[in-house]
Amino acid sequence: MSHFTNMKTCFHNLDYLEKALNKLEINNCRSLNENDLQQEKFNLIINQSNGHDIMFNWSGEEYELIVDTSFWKQDCPVETFIDKIAQQYANEVIISEGEKLGFQPVKYQQNQDGSKTLVLERWNNNLIQNIK
Repeated sequence: MSHFTNMKTCFHNLDYLEKALNKLEINNCRSLNENDLQQEKFNLIINQSNGHDIMFNWSGEEYELIVDTSFWKQDCPVETFIDKIAQQYANEVIISEGEKLGFQPVKYQQNQDGSKTLVLERWNNNLIQNIK
């Protein structure tokens, strides 16, 4: 018997979610486009080898994870899977939004405690022009 579970997430941007999944090498996912018959139901599907896919659906506030936990076939538990995606999603948001403001990533470090250090910088062009 199937029991689908909807898990709330902190994912609000499909592009950043897709980038996070790609960086985590979760390559068996696809976005659904306007021509797809299931467009109204799911926005992103991660195919599993057993045919019971993992889905992300826009709830109006966030992309919820929809999965039948009885058929979970990932390397880690659902909660750990979401945590990994959330951490990479946060990196994508910080880098992309920072770049929009002129910042560039200059340092990325994986720490022993599992945390990550990300340093962005930008040059103040007005200051440089005043020096000349």
